[in-house]
Amino acid sequence: MSSVASQSAKSVHDFTVKDARGEDVDLSIYKGKVLLIVNVASQCGLANSNYTELTQLYDKYKDKGLEILAFPCNQFAGQEPGSNEEIVEFACTRFKAEYPIFDKVDVNGKEAAPIYKFLKSSKGGLFGDSIKWNYSKFLVDKEGHVVDRYAPTTSPLSIEKDIKKLLETS
Repeated sequence: MSSVASQSAKSVHDFTVKDARGEDVDLSIYKGKVLLIVNVASQCGLANSNYTELTQLYDKYKDKGLEILAFPCNQFAGQEPGSNEEIVEFACTRFKAEYPIFDKVDVNGKEAAPIYKFLKSSKGGLFGDSIKWNYSKFLVDKEGHVVDRYAPTTSPLSIEKDIKKLLETS
């Protein structure tokens, strides 16, 4: 999707992204689901706690309508240097991640993935639009609208009450 299109996008569901195998994924398949979109990095100091808690949230709420979308990113201190295959193996083997892991993307700068341009324009962070570090989190409602943004140091489990609230709305 071009940057012009990302400016006209009304929701996350208007985007198509690449999965870790390079296949197109139309995010409209997630209509009716609550999404937690996270930029991940295997070698980050926040990886253990975030991956562990993301897996706990996913196991608890996947059957109730939660989907976690993980986007590997190597823009912060080169902490995601591996190939897509290595990243998926790390997340799925070490942390039992069953949620989708997508193609490695940039989240900042000219080459930022259109989905991230949209997320940032929907919910600027404490320091403006830029993503500051790995494990920034965006909570998206069932209609694909960004409802909140959380700092990298925010524990995924601390977001549980916000996720539950969105899952309970029709």
